[in-house]
Amino acid sequence: MKLIEVYRTIVNHGMKMDPRGRDRVKKELLRAKKEYDKLDTSGKALYDKERLAHPYSDTRILYGNENTQVRTILTGIDMETPELLLADRLKEKGKKIDLVLSHHPEGTALAGFFNVMYMQIDILNRIGVPINIAESMMIERIKEVERKVSPVNHMRAVDAAELLGIAFMTCHTPADNCVASFLDNLMKKKRPETLDEVIDILKDIPEYKYSAVHNCPPSIIRGNASSKAGKIFVDMTGGTEGAKNIFGKLSQAGVSTLLCMHLSEEHFKKAKEEHLNVIIAGHIASDNVGLNLMFDEIESKSKLEILTCSGFRRFKRKK
Repeated sequence: MKLIEVYRTIVNHGMKMDPRGRDRVKKELLRAKKEYDKLDTSGKALYDKERLAHPYSDTRILYGNENTQVRTILTGIDMETPELLLADRLKEKGKKIDLVLSHHPEGTALAGFFNVMYMQIDILNRIGVPINIAESMMIERIKEVERKVSPVNHMRAVDAAELLGIAFMTCHTPADNCVASFLDNLMKKKRPETLDEVIDILKDIPEYKYSAVHNCPPSIIRGNASSKAGKIFVDMTGGTEGAKNIFGKLSQAGVSTLLCMHLSEEHFKKAKEEHLNVIIAGHIASDNVGLNLMFDEIESKSKLEILTCSGFRRFKRKK
């Protein structure tokens, strides 16, 4: 399987699993095309043309020849210079590694990852928040994240990959789409009545079970075990945490329980004010679920050797 085929499989499956639905994704690509067509020659030269192919700015081939044959992938949640040096050391010891794949974005994918947050507007609208309110609140939050990302030394790990001659890519939102869709479908199928039933469902999933064994179980941080779950909003994709003041609108839309990867203290306080139940499934465990579902898709097309590190463990669902 060539590097470009791994990449295209990831973005195509990410679009298939996108909680906004395929039609909304197509409209997003059409909007990018219109934006590009309006640019002059100099503007087009600087435009990130991958935005015309898919809407996930946090997922990119960062370094490497697209035609590189990939048979062995070293992958983890955070793959930075130390992990690239680990890959180089493994190669010195005779282990062939064709690609380093990171879940969390680096390089260009990190610099532009705030752009994927726009998808949260449509996700909020689908759960019942009026589109004008979702857009107004999210734009402010997106600009905040853009300001935070702007000064980051985002090319550091990419420079290391280039010096070491190691192909390097990221897979962020497409994998997060997988876990979001997986858990949303599971909750709709199981229809848990109480928060402890939600926890039991999560602990039956291998990635969350593994995390629980290592002292990081799914947890109820607002509400009690016997609290009614009601309408559950699975908040697992869209770059990072959304607007801090959106929780009142979610409550008005009928949401009773938030099922999240993580939640900042400031976000938690706002959710508490609106009497929302909050379950933290676990950040790294949830990232593991999404990445494993993505690798199931990739390996359905080609047999690969997956080496794991940096908080990732491979659990297969497809043979």
